[in-house]
Amino acid sequence: MPLTRRQTLGPGDTLSTGTLSSYRAVAARPGEEHVIRTELLGEPDPPPAGDLPAFAAGGQRAIACVAHMTDLHVGDVQSPARFEFLNREFRDPRFAGLIPTQRPQEALTAHALDALVRTLNGGLAGPLTGATPELVLTGGDAVDNGQHNEVLTLLRLLDGGRVSPNSGAPDYEGVQSPGWPDDIFWVPDGRPGAPDLFVREHGYPVLPGLLQRALLPFEAPGLRLPWLGCHGNHDSLCQGVGLMTPALRGAVIGRRKPIALPEGFDRDQAHDAFVLRPEDFLAGAAVEVTPDAERRPCSIGEYVSAHADGAARRDHGFDERNRRDHTAYHVHDTGAVRFIVLDTACPGGSADLCMDDSQLGWLEARLAEVHASYRTTDGRRVRTEAEDRLVVVVSHHGSYGPVSTRSHADGTIPGAGSRLLPTLLRFDNVVLWLNGHTHMHAIHARPAPGDQEHGLWEVTTGSLVDWPCQARLVELFDAGDGVLGIASTMIDHDGPAEPEHAQTTLEMAALHRELAANHPMAGFGSVFEGTRLDRNAIMLRRVGFALP
Repeated sequence: MPLTRRQTLGPGDTLSTGTLSSYRAVAARPGEEHVIRTELLGEPDPPPAGDLPAFAAGGQRAIACVAHMTDLHVGDVQSPARFEFLNREFRDPRFAGLIPTQRPQEALTAHALDALVRTLNGGLAGPLTGATPELVLTGGDAVDNGQHNEVLTLLRLLDGGRVSPNSGAPDYEGVQSPGWPDDIFWVPDGRPGAPDLFVREHGYPVLPGLLQRALLPFEAPGLRLPWLGCHGNHDSLCQGVGLMTPALRGAVIGRRKPIALPEGFDRDQAHDAFVLRPEDFLAGAAVEVTPDAERRPCSIGEYVSAHADGAARRDHGFDERNRRDHTAYHVHDTGAVRFIVLDTACPGGSADLCMDDSQLGWLEARLAEVHASYRTTDGRRVRTEAEDRLVVVVSHHGSYGPVSTRSHADGTIPGAGSRLLPTLLRFDNVVLWLNGHTHMHAIHARPAPGDQEHGLWEVTTGSLVDWPCQARLVELFDAGDGVLGIASTMIDHDGPAEPEHAQTTLEMAALHRELAANHPMAGFGSVFEGTRLDRNAIMLRRVGFALP
């Protein structure tokens, strides 16, 4: 039951016990009914859970139905330019913007995405309208480390084809190897002598041969639905933060993998050094790994161009303008809705929201095209010849968190990023803003200034790579009396709740979810789950024109 209205997943039986916590199965639990969100109707307090109006029983007239999945983090888990040893610094706030750099489950992420694709191909029907998804929206950070081989793996998972998760040597060479000179990483084969931290302290299992199976090639069916690409900070930056400097570009295809900070490293400058000079982190102790030229960095232009498949006549939203100008923002129109996909990643490095005046101007022009009227920055109402249409905005970052002021060229950028939400709120037909980045489920009402009954719903979907490893089904429907309904229902992939022996792709997807669920800082009960108000919810909002 992939839709969580009928069944959810949560902690089950204890399977083993470590010195600090227990390792638990993922078990089926009762479903989660929708809650009603009415803040944009001028009613700040939502009705009690389960207090659903008649439309919640289903049968509503669908306007659109889409799926949203974000922060997939398809990664090359053996890359020389991943700095997993930084996980040791998790208690040091100076490294907060750089970690986590490695997760126990990440070698299985390709299998988790394949399971989610199969679930989306299975004909999901929205519980409010009965409609099936017409489009899949991705939300950025589709890959983990901005590498060409990661992008190739992603596209084969989403478009179909033979997926080869391995890189470098035929056998796994990375931090989860039994002989790796550090015990802070989970070692599925078992570590000689003393067990690793995850086995010792958190009861993680020993599963010999898992990594070898996980890295074998497999056939992916690909999405049967059209899908739109979205650019995030991990898609072209090192670990989503650092510039691909010439030194780093050489290191990522090289044979030297660092395992510790250099002696005398200035911890006070850790974040800025990683943004501008990530090669500084290469100067410490290292081990040799097998080089692989396919690990080469992927620029924004290369990322966009890789999505174009002329033979299949698909470009996943990116157009010739994007390929020519090396931009990643685009527009996609359906019969009822305009979808606007933004690029909020920083070309000058850092994981913060970034936008220049050029993109902001492009956004305003695309919004004006589907508004009969809108407000200027000084509050004046402008009338146009355009026909009103609903607008859904998609981006990687949301309105929360810092806005970058850094640029690779001159050290500053115009403050367009901080103007993004105010710009959206000047256009009344923008009803929904879908984003990711935080890996947390969240839903926020964003009322227009001075007008509590207009505004947009900002909906953040958690990451596939981290618990609860979900996507969202989003239905737009006519709730009657000039009110638009937006229903969010969480989607669990079809991997079985229990992974058994983790032999098949679906079993490895299930194990990915179980490992993520047991992470001591990001698993069961963590902030990533959000609250009930952030998951299965029906969001209401008035519109000033006849719904299509």
